[in-house]
Amino acid sequence: MHLDGFGLFVEDMAGMIRFYRDVLGFEIKENEDTSNVYLVKDGTLFLLYGRKDFEKMTRRKYDYLKGPIGHFELALYVDSFEEVDSTFKRVTESGATPILEPTTEPWGQRTCYIADPEGNLIEIGSWDKTYEEKDL
Repeated sequence: MHLDGFGLFVEDMAGMIRFYRDVLGFEIKENEDTSNVYLVKDGTLFLLYGRKDFEKMTRRKYDYLKGPIGHFELALYVDSFEEVDSTFKRVTESGATPILEPTTEPWGQRTCYIADPEGNLIEIGSWDKTYEEKDL
């Protein structure tokens, strides 16, 4: 098996489209009144799927938590420590919920955490190297 992508089941599609498009810079072409969004970000499929639509498709009801949700994280990479700080400032001023202010961890990574409007955790981190150099 190969990882093809991941998705978020969302309550407020319009709000989540605006957040991921306008605040985080994801390229989303669908209208805000759509029931699902498929996009590819850095070679990974990313899906926003309306909760009610998914429940209808699977003929099941699901439970959803409110507030910051600690079930998974979406990790975003920037090329420098300074970008971690400036991105955190920009996205929190644009509506992201701050979870962890930028900090340099003992293992050398600078990282911070925010939450999207529905509480999903997003890490913004850097090894102070370009994306292409970080795993060398």
